Amino acid sequence: MLNITKEIQKAFNGDAWHGNHVMQTLNNVKVENAFEHFIPNAHSIAEIALHLTSWTEEVTSRLMQNVASEPVRGDWPIPESKTPQAWEKIIFDFKVANEELIRHSIEIKDNQWDDKIIGEINPALESGLTYAELLNGLAQHHAYHSGQIALLSKF
Repeated sequence: MLNITKEIQKAFNGDAWHGNHVMQTLNNVKVENAFEHFIPNAHSIAEIALHLTSWTEEVTSRLMQNVASEPVRGDWPIPESKTPQAWEKIIFDFKVANEELIRHSIEIKDNQWDDKIIGEINPALESGLTYAELLNGLAQHHAYHSGQIALLSKF
Protein backbone atom coordinates (compact mmCIF):
# COMPACT_ATOMS: atom_id res chain seq x y z
CA MET A 1 0.00 0.00 0.00
CA LEU A 2 1.38 3.39 -0.97
CA ASN A 3 2.17 5.83 1.85
CA ILE A 4 -0.44 8.30 0.55
CA THR A 5 -3.19 5.75 1.22
CA LYS A 6 -1.98 5.60 4.82
CA GLU A 7 -2.16 9.41 4.99
CA ILE A 8 -5.78 9.48 3.86
CA GLN A 9 -6.58 6.77 6.41
CA LYS A 10 -4.99 8.87 9.15
CA ALA A 11 -6.87 12.01 8.10
CA PHE A 12 -10.14 10.06 7.98
CA ASN A 13 -9.99 7.94 11.14
CA GLY A 14 -6.41 7.36 12.22
CA ASP A 15 -3.60 8.98 14.14
CA ALA A 16 -3.58 12.29 12.26
CA TRP A 17 -0.58 14.52 12.84
CA HIS A 18 -2.72 17.67 12.77
CA GLY A 19 -4.93 16.55 15.69
CA ASN A 20 -8.26 14.76 15.74
CA HIS A 21 -9.09 12.87 12.59
CA VAL A 22 -12.21 13.99 10.73
CA MET A 23 -14.45 11.21 12.08
CA GLN A 24 -13.54 12.11 15.66
CA THR A 25 -14.14 15.78 14.93
CA LEU A 26 -17.55 15.02 13.41
CA ASN A 27 -18.50 12.66 16.23
CA ASN A 28 -17.73 15.43 18.74
CA VAL A 29 -20.26 17.80 17.14
CA LYS A 30 -23.44 18.36 19.12
CA VAL A 31 -26.45 17.67 16.91
CA GLU A 32 -28.01 21.01 17.83
CA ASN A 33 -24.90 22.78 16.46
CA ALA A 34 -24.46 20.79 13.23
CA PHE A 35 -26.86 22.89 11.14
CA GLU A 36 -26.22 26.31 12.69
CA HIS A 37 -24.58 29.14 10.78
CA PHE A 38 -22.44 30.63 13.54
CA ILE A 39 -20.61 32.99 11.19
CA PRO A 40 -22.54 35.09 8.65
CA ASN A 41 -22.00 33.92 5.06
CA ALA A 42 -20.07 30.85 6.26
CA HIS A 43 -21.06 27.22 5.93
CA SER A 44 -22.56 25.14 8.71
CA ILE A 45 -20.77 22.07 10.03
CA ALA A 46 -23.30 19.87 8.20
CA GLU A 47 -22.62 21.69 4.93
CA ILE A 48 -18.86 21.21 5.39
CA ALA A 49 -19.40 17.50 6.11
CA LEU A 50 -21.52 17.15 2.96
CA HIS A 51 -18.83 19.00 0.98
CA LEU A 52 -16.20 16.58 2.31
CA THR A 53 -18.36 13.62 1.30
CA SER A 54 -18.97 15.03 -2.19
CA TRP A 55 -15.30 15.48 -2.92
CA THR A 56 -14.35 12.13 -1.37
CA GLU A 57 -16.83 10.46 -3.73
CA GLU A 58 -15.47 12.44 -6.68
CA VAL A 59 -11.88 11.46 -5.87
CA THR A 60 -12.98 7.81 -5.69
CA SER A 61 -14.62 8.19 -9.09
CA ARG A 62 -11.38 9.56 -10.51
CA LEU A 63 -9.38 6.72 -8.94
CA MET A 64 -11.73 4.38 -10.81
CA GLN A 65 -10.52 6.10 -14.02
CA ASN A 66 -13.71 8.07 -14.57
CA VAL A 67 -13.43 11.50 -16.15
CA ALA A 68 -12.71 14.29 -13.65
CA SER A 69 -15.72 16.53 -13.07
CA GLU A 70 -17.69 18.29 -10.36
CA PRO A 71 -19.01 15.96 -7.65
CA VAL A 72 -22.35 14.27 -8.38
CA ARG A 73 -23.80 15.76 -5.17
CA GLY A 74 -22.42 19.19 -6.09
CA ASP A 75 -19.59 21.18 -4.53
CA TRP A 76 -21.56 22.44 -1.51
CA PRO A 77 -24.70 20.33 -1.02
CA ILE A 78 -27.45 21.66 1.24
CA PRO A 79 -28.71 19.35 4.00
CA GLU A 80 -32.05 17.76 3.09
CA SER A 81 -33.30 18.22 6.65
CA LYS A 82 -31.98 19.43 9.98
CA THR A 83 -32.84 16.53 12.28
CA PRO A 84 -30.67 14.29 14.44
CA GLN A 85 -31.35 11.48 11.94
CA ALA A 86 -30.18 13.71 9.07
CA TRP A 87 -26.96 14.47 10.96
CA GLU A 88 -26.39 10.75 11.60
CA LYS A 89 -26.86 10.06 7.88
CA ILE A 90 -24.39 12.81 6.93
CA ILE A 91 -21.75 11.24 9.20
CA PHE A 92 -22.58 7.74 7.95
CA ASP A 93 -22.33 8.80 4.29
CA PHE A 94 -18.94 10.43 4.97
CA LYS A 95 -17.72 7.24 6.64
CA VAL A 96 -18.89 5.05 3.75
CA ALA A 97 -17.39 7.41 1.15
CA ASN A 98 -13.99 7.25 2.85
CA GLU A 99 -14.08 3.49 3.30
CA GLU A 100 -14.87 3.17 -0.42
CA LEU A 101 -12.04 5.56 -1.30
CA ILE A 102 -9.54 3.61 0.79
CA ARG A 103 -10.70 0.31 -0.72
CA HIS A 104 -10.13 1.67 -4.24
CA SER A 105 -6.81 3.31 -3.39
CA ILE A 106 -5.47 0.02 -2.02
CA GLU A 107 -6.25 -1.58 -5.41
CA ILE A 108 -4.06 0.90 -7.32
CA LYS A 109 -0.79 -0.70 -8.35
CA ASP A 110 2.48 0.99 -7.43
CA ASN A 111 3.25 1.79 -11.08
CA GLN A 112 -0.12 3.57 -11.53
CA TRP A 113 0.27 6.30 -8.89
CA ASP A 114 2.08 8.61 -11.31
CA ASP A 115 -0.56 8.17 -14.04
CA LYS A 116 -2.46 11.33 -14.93
CA ILE A 117 -6.18 11.79 -14.26
CA ILE A 118 -8.47 12.03 -17.31
CA GLY A 119 -9.57 15.67 -17.78
CA GLU A 120 -13.17 16.90 -17.66
CA ILE A 121 -13.37 19.11 -20.75
CA ASN A 122 -11.69 16.72 -23.17
CA PRO A 123 -11.27 13.11 -22.00
CA ALA A 124 -8.32 12.76 -24.38
CA LEU A 125 -6.47 15.34 -22.30
CA GLU A 126 -4.96 14.70 -18.91
CA SER A 127 -5.90 16.96 -16.00
CA GLY A 128 -2.28 17.41 -14.93
CA LEU A 129 -2.81 15.68 -11.58
CA THR A 130 -1.52 12.23 -10.84
CA TYR A 131 -3.42 9.75 -8.69
CA ALA A 132 -0.89 10.30 -5.89
CA GLU A 133 -1.33 14.10 -6.05
CA LEU A 134 -5.10 13.72 -6.07
CA LEU A 135 -5.16 11.57 -2.93
CA ASN A 136 -2.60 13.80 -1.23
CA GLY A 137 -4.80 16.80 -2.00
CA LEU A 138 -7.82 15.06 -0.47
CA ALA A 139 -5.87 14.31 2.72
CA GLN A 140 -5.05 18.03 2.93
CA HIS A 141 -8.69 18.88 2.18
CA HIS A 142 -9.81 16.64 5.04
CA ALA A 143 -7.36 18.29 7.46
CA TYR A 144 -8.36 21.82 6.41
CA HIS A 145 -12.08 21.26 6.84
CA SER A 146 -11.60 19.22 10.01
CA GLY A 147 -10.01 22.33 11.50
CA GLN A 148 -12.98 24.44 10.43
CA ILE A 149 -15.39 21.97 12.01
CA ALA A 150 -13.38 21.90 15.22
CA LEU A 151 -13.47 25.72 15.43
CA LEU A 152 -17.19 25.91 14.65
CA SER A 153 -17.84 23.27 17.32
CA LYS A 154 -16.57 25.70 19.97
CA PHE A 155 -19.53 28.09 19.47
